[in-house]
Amino acid sequence: MLLRLDPRSGQPIFEQIAFGVKNSIARGELNPGDRLPSVRELAKELAINPNTVARAYDALEASGVIVRRQGSGCFVAERNPSLVEAERLRRLDELLERALTEAFHLGFEPAEVLARVEARLEQRGAAVRAPVEDKS
Repeated sequence: MLLRLDPRSGQPIFEQIAFGVKNSIARGELNPGDRLPSVRELAKELAINPNTVARAYDALEASGVIVRRQGSGCFVAERNPSLVEAERLRRLDELLERALTEAFHLGFEPAEVLARVEARLEQRGAAVRAPVEDKS
């Protein structure tokens, strides 16, 4: 697993690690059941404090992305189908709101944002489908 950290970013290092793990899973580089490096291994690889890696792993575990197995380490969890649809949509809307707000402040037009989202989905191998009817 290759993680790139930006110490100049305003985002805390532990959040960068957690996002990097999530991104690796989303890209198919890590699959359910794959073992993550130990806290010490990853801390040494990234030349950071082990407590920072532990904090990232704690956050990933709390959100159901990874599972800890006593004496065996941390592993990528199976996708959580138990999340209620309303909660999934709430989280997605929250993420989209943040991204759209930032895009607005960067001066992007709606069509430009939509084109970039479609391009990113295609890069990940996701087919762009017809618009889904909003049920809210």
